[in-house]
Amino acid sequence: MSETPAAPGNPPPPPPRPGHGRAGLRRAFVTLVTNADFAIGAGALLRSLRETGTEAELVVMHTGGVPESALRALEARGAQLHAVELLPTSDAFNAAHAKDRIHGLNPFTKGTKPPFHTPLDNFAKLRLWQLPHDRVVFLDADTLVLRNIDRLFDYPELCAAPNVYESLADFHRMNSGVFTARPSPATFERLLARLDSPGAYWPRTDQTFLQAAFPDWHGLPVFDNLLQYVWLNLPRLWSWEQVRVIHYQYEKPWTNHAKAGRLRVLIDLWHAFAGDGPLPDLSTLPPPPEA
Repeated sequence: MSETPAAPGNPPPPPPRPGHGRAGLRRAFVTLVTNADFAIGAGALLRSLRETGTEAELVVMHTGGVPESALRALEARGAQLHAVELLPTSDAFNAAHAKDRIHGLNPFTKGTKPPFHTPLDNFAKLRLWQLPHDRVVFLDADTLVLRNIDRLFDYPELCAAPNVYESLADFHRMNSGVFTARPSPATFERLLARLDSPGAYWPRTDQTFLQAAFPDWHGLPVFDNLLQYVWLNLPRLWSWEQVRVIHYQYEKPWTNHAKAGRLRVLIDLWHAFAGDGPLPDLSTLPPPPEA
């Protein structure tokens, strides 16, 4: 976005305050942490964001299931901690979205969800519409940001990348691991009212719900939320020159799992960000093997 130059003889406009854009808008990258495992993921995410040079605020919404030691570690990485409660959903809604039921009705045949995944917790993402910010970019705690994505603060609500990881058929579905939002109490109340309507069932939890709540959602390039299974299933789509966000969907890089050998390059990259040592040059990383 272009800026108006200062008039002759007048001083230039002051630089924006940290966390604010030139227009004075308060901006934040936001993630959600509901247990100790996702706090591990958030630690790597926070470092990756700071490495991009962003001046936006880094906000971690956290529920009561996160140990105090894990929260202090996130603070040490620059996070502003924002305690949130799970949504006040009905008993019927909670039963419909219980882990055993939702996984039983929609078994994961493409990958393996870790044991600490709790589907009902995903809906706490909606709390971001209650934050005291003008513009927000939400990122799941199992993402890494490899290049600056501050441009997304200028994108409308709601922008998200398609859920691409296997075929072109994936393009019609949203992936809510990265999306843009404009916090608003009115929007929060609208979403909450629709979420827990009689008989409501959202099979992919927040992803299904947000796609229904924002039917005219705007598509982001896949490189703003590149799912790790692209490495396995669509290797010709992978591009280290273009990828901005990697999303470790299904199996997590901080756990042992059956696909670790095939995803070793991505796992090693995550561990570099999770630590405090040097980071690899992306241009030196190998491409995925052809499927």
